[in-house]
Amino acid sequence: MALHLDSQICRNVEAAMGREWLVTNGLGGYASGTVAGVNTRRYHGLLVASLRPPVQRMVLLAALEEWLITSNGERQPLSAQEYWDGTVYPDGFRFLEGVDVDGMLPTFRWAVDGRIIEKRIWMEHGVSRTVLSYRLVAGPPLLLQLRPLFAHRDYHEQRHGQGGFDIAEGSDGWIVDAAGVRSYFDVRPSAVVRSRPDWYWRVLHRAERHRGLDDEEDLFTPGTIDVALDGQHDVIVLAGTDPAPQAWDVAASWQAARQRQDAQADPSTEHPLAAQLLVAGEQFRVARTTQQRTVIAGYHWFADWGRDTMISLPALAMRPGSLWEARAVLDTYISYLDHGLIPNRFPDDGEQPEYNTIDATLWLFQALAAYLRASGDWRFIADRLEALEGIIDWHVGGTRHNIGMDHRDGLLAGGEEGYALTWMDARVGDWVVTPRRGKPIEINALWYNALRLTGDWCERAMRPAGRYRQMAAQAHEAAQARFWYGDGGYCYDVVDSADGDDPSLRPNQVIALALVYPLIEGDHARSVLDRVTSKLLTPYGLRTLSPDDPRYQPSYRGDQRARDAAYHMGMAWPWLMGPYLDAHRRIHGDPEAVRGVLEPFLAHLQDAGLGTISEIFEPEPPYRPVGCISQAWSVAEILRHARALS
Repeated sequence: MALHLDSQICRNVEAAMGREWLVTNGLGGYASGTVAGVNTRRYHGLLVASLRPPVQRMVLLAALEEWLITSNGERQPLSAQEYWDGTVYPDGFRFLEGVDVDGMLPTFRWAVDGRIIEKRIWMEHGVSRTVLSYRLVAGPPLLLQLRPLFAHRDYHEQRHGQGGFDIAEGSDGWIVDAAGVRSYFDVRPSAVVRSRPDWYWRVLHRAERHRGLDDEEDLFTPGTIDVALDGQHDVIVLAGTDPAPQAWDVAASWQAARQRQDAQADPSTEHPLAAQLLVAGEQFRVARTTQQRTVIAGYHWFADWGRDTMISLPALAMRPGSLWEARAVLDTYISYLDHGLIPNRFPDDGEQPEYNTIDATLWLFQALAAYLRASGDWRFIADRLEALEGIIDWHVGGTRHNIGMDHRDGLLAGGEEGYALTWMDARVGDWVVTPRRGKPIEINALWYNALRLTGDWCERAMRPAGRYRQMAAQAHEAAQARFWYGDGGYCYDVVDSADGDDPSLRPNQVIALALVYPLIEGDHARSVLDRVTSKLLTPYGLRTLSPDDPRYQPSYRGDQRARDAAYHMGMAWPWLMGPYLDAHRRIHGDPEAVRGVLEPFLAHLQDAGLGTISEIFEPEPPYRPVGCISQAWSVAEILRHARALS
């Protein structure tokens, strides 16, 4: 699916800065920016390399000033940059005729003084190298002058002050050393390199200003490069952490990037949303070291999270051609099992994994069930059954953070002061916004499913299954009695919390309707779905809290504390459309209703992150996309249902 933005959007600086492109390299690295060419985030850059895949990401080449110089010395910009006081200079977006995004690969087209100039950007797979190609499509020849701007810093930070950069000039560009990292910048063919080290001061990242964070940066430039743009040969820019091989060929590199996208195509998929999201979904599937595979939770600032991986995996990697990857991801997380838990997250700096989650391990059972349905590979499950039974044993006996089964009713409880263990995990310092300590509804739906599935698999493997059947029956019976909130016609969000049973109307209960084995069925399930549809459904996801609740937050703005306070107190999350539509189809069996629910996401593909789906949306019109521009479980859960419509 090709997306097109016309000149009306591209030449409107606010509209163009609000739309972002993203290309990735399968290692956690990426290149990303805005249609306008202005870096609005500290995370934007033309080369953001993952030094220890998929973490330890650094912004190396932050930006590239691009100028056209005619034979009479007249200069016109292609690039753009914003400074601390709001000055935008240069302003090359004034000449943008349009931007096309083919899959996830952007092409920019400028019309300048009777000339048409085209630029493509892509990354090579499995290496930290970005490629930019410039072509004079029409008009007389001229010079292209390029000035690279380097940051060489952690992608969560900003660079301030001069110093710390060493450069070595070559015939085609520079080798740049700073912050213990070397990067290479080369221009082909026949470039004229002029070294003149300098600094660009107080570049603004306006999105960081809106987020109440450090919003300015100082960037280093080694000089300029002039190269002929003559219509005969493309100008090629290579930016990487290693020099390009002698035999490197631009046509082969571009073809490989296109073929990777084409390989995601599914002949049975005709729905345009599904076709696009198949390509977008490939960007999350990455290497974790040389032997392991994982899933990036979101771009730009998330690494790999266990919960997000298990929810996303069925749609992203469980189809012919990628089942090997699904197996590898599952084994990666199983290999990190500790006290019956898989990691919640792998930190950016590569430290030991964190095990502060109650649901990631339970979602593993759903992912394994999906893998078995897709592959029929029973041997894979059977060989890991002992580890899965060990998970159940740890949960029955008790593990970290007071996670354990309550033997009185068979339900799973958990929680510890200062921790948020469910997916509603916002925390600012010591303040846990939605602690949900006790027995959350979706946790017990997942627990019930883990017991049922383990029983099924043990029975098939001719291992004792009765214990799991009995525990599942006890949990199911207790759930019917404990979770139903008769006065509201829906389920309690948490029972047995420190403050009693929590009747907040939240979307977590749809998960209890949607899993392989639904925890809530019949009239209660229909009532829950009606209440969720009435109060929580938006065009782009489910609200995390009813608008009738006095704590409801409809706006996602301000500093981190303000934003995290709203994160799960009203914001609409697209990933929740997955279980919502599962429940809807189970109860009503109406595929056309599913089609209507998914329709708004087609328009969203041309907003925020181009060709992909944002992390969250404000829950009231105009439903502004916020958070990450590209989120794995948003893409995965919408893709899962869009493919079913094809």
